[in-house]
Amino acid sequence: MPDNLNQRSQVVTQGVQRSPNRAMLRATGFTDADFKKPIVGLANGYSTITPCNMGINVLAQRAESALRQAGSMPQMFGTITISDGISMGTEGMKYSLVSREVIADSIETACNGQSMDGVLAIGGCDKNMPGAMIAIARMNIPAIFVYGGTIKPGHYNGKDLTVVSSFEAVGQHSAGKIDDEELMNVERQACPGAGSCGGMFTANTMSSAFEAMGMSLPYSSTMAAEDEEKAESTETSAFFLVEAIRKGLRSRDIITRQSIENAISVIMAVGGSTNAVLHFLAIAHAAGVELSIDDFEIIRARVPVLCDLKPSGRYVATDLHQAGGIPQVMKMLLVHGLLHGDAMTITGKTIAEVLADVPETPRTNQDVIRPWENPMYREGHLAILKGNLAEEGAVAKISGVKIPKISGPARVFESEEDCLDAILANKINPGDILVIRYEGPKGGPGMREMLAPTSAIIGAGLGDKVALITDGRFSGGTYGMVVGHVAPEAAVGGTIALVQEGDTITIDAPQRLLKLEISDTELAERRAKWEPRHPRYTTGVLAKYAKLVSSSSLGAVTDLNL
Repeated sequence: MPDNLNQRSQVVTQGVQRSPNRAMLRATGFTDADFKKPIVGLANGYSTITPCNMGINVLAQRAESALRQAGSMPQMFGTITISDGISMGTEGMKYSLVSREVIADSIETACNGQSMDGVLAIGGCDKNMPGAMIAIARMNIPAIFVYGGTIKPGHYNGKDLTVVSSFEAVGQHSAGKIDDEELMNVERQACPGAGSCGGMFTANTMSSAFEAMGMSLPYSSTMAAEDEEKAESTETSAFFLVEAIRKGLRSRDIITRQSIENAISVIMAVGGSTNAVLHFLAIAHAAGVELSIDDFEIIRARVPVLCDLKPSGRYVATDLHQAGGIPQVMKMLLVHGLLHGDAMTITGKTIAEVLADVPETPRTNQDVIRPWENPMYREGHLAILKGNLAEEGAVAKISGVKIPKISGPARVFESEEDCLDAILANKINPGDILVIRYEGPKGGPGMREMLAPTSAIIGAGLGDKVALITDGRFSGGTYGMVVGHVAPEAAVGGTIALVQEGDTITIDAPQRLLKLEISDTELAERRAKWEPRHPRYTTGVLAKYAKLVSSSSLGAVTDLNL
C-alpha cells in the first residue's frame, strides 16, 4: 500500500468517472466529506454459536464508533467461526482447521474486493486468530487484531473449572471415579459466560502471541471478555489503527522474522498450545517470512517456561492478567536477551519502548509468573520430535510429563472415535502407545483435535501410564505424553500408516525421537504394499481442502503449490 492516505480506496471514492461506486457508498451513509477519509474494514467474528464469540458484537460496535471518531469510514462485515469445544469428538471437528482458511480468505476477499485502507479484525475462538492474521499478512495493509477476551473460570467444590474440566469428568465418570450428579455439576459450572476457553489453550495462546508480535495492544490478550477494560482496549485499538494508516505502517512492517521469533518465545514462556506451531508456520508463509518447524526447537531450547497455567498448571488467563500479563513475561525475556527489542509494534513504538515501564521481575505476592531463577521448566515445552515415524517432524507438549521416555506396544486406531470407545470401555492398558491415524490434514480431512480421548485418558488415571501419537492435532487443553502433527501423515503414505498392532514404538522426548522399532527391511516391505485410501469426501469444502492442503510440517496451508 502506498504511504499516502486513502490511496487504495481512492479508486472507489474519488472521480466523476467513479460516480456509480460513490452512489453505492452514499447508500451506506457516506457524505461528500467522507470520501476523503480512509475506508477501514471491521472484520466482525460475532456469533452466538460459541461463548468465545457471543460478546464480540458489542466490541465491534465500540470499534466502529471509535473508527468514525478517529476520522475513518468503517465498513463492518462478518466472518465465520466453528467452536472447537462444541464440535470436539464429532465429525464436525473436521471443519475447524478448514475454517482458518475460510476466515482468511473471507477477510482478504472483503478487504481487497472493496479496496479498504486498513482492517481491524475481532475474533474469539481458536481459528479466528490465525485466520485473521493470515489474511492480514497476505494483504499487507495497516491492521490490528482485537481479541474478544477470555472467559472467567467456573467454580465447583472450591476448584477453578475450564471447558477441559468437563471433558476430563467424562473420563472420570467412565472409570467410576465420580457419579452422575458430579459429572452434571461440572458440566453446568465449567463455562459461566462469554469468552474463549480460560486456560493457556489455543485461543489464549494465539492472543498472547499476537500481543508479543506487536499486532495487538499491550495487556489486551489476557483481558476477560466481560470486563469494561476489554471494551476500552478495543476502542483504543481503533485509534491506533487509523494512526497507522496515516503513517503508512503496514502489517509486514510488524510481522517479520524477529517479531515471529518474539511470539514463539512468549508461547514457550507461557506454556502455550501445540497448535501455535501449525498456525505460525502458516502466518509466516503468508507474510513471506522464512520459518521452519525446526526453528521452534531452537527457540524451545533457550526459553524457560515461566508461567504456571492450565492445562498442566494451576492458573487461568485472568490470573495471568492480574499478575502482570504478557508484558511482564515479555520484559523478563527482554532483559535476558530472548526478545528482539527493536521489533516494531502497531503502536508505532518498538517492543523495548512499549516495555520500558514494566518491572524486570514479577511481583512477589503472586505465583502465576515464576521468578527467572525458579521457572516451571528450564526449557520450553513444545518439542519437535523426528525419527522414522516422523521424518518431517511431530510436535509434543512435554510440560507436566513425568515419564519423558516410553516404549510400548502400539494400539492402532483408524479414527478418533474408535480410540475413544476403547478408552471408555477400559480396554487400554498401562504402557500402551495409542496410535490414531488418517486424521491428518488430507486424511481426516481437517486434522481433528484429540481432546476427547486425551481427556478420557487423564480422567481414567492413565495420563502418566500411556502415550498417544496421531497425525491429527491436540487441543490446547491437552496434556500428558502426547505427540501430534506426525508428518508425513497416513493419507500420503507416512510411516504412521504402516504401524501394526503390537509393534513397539519409542517416544523419547529428551532425544527428540519418535521411532517405530522395526527393521528398515520390514519397513520397506510394508511401504511397498501400502495403497492410498479413497478420499472420505468427494464434494464440498472438505474435498477441496483435502486436495489443496499441504503437510502439517509446512503449516497445513492451502496455497503452497498454486
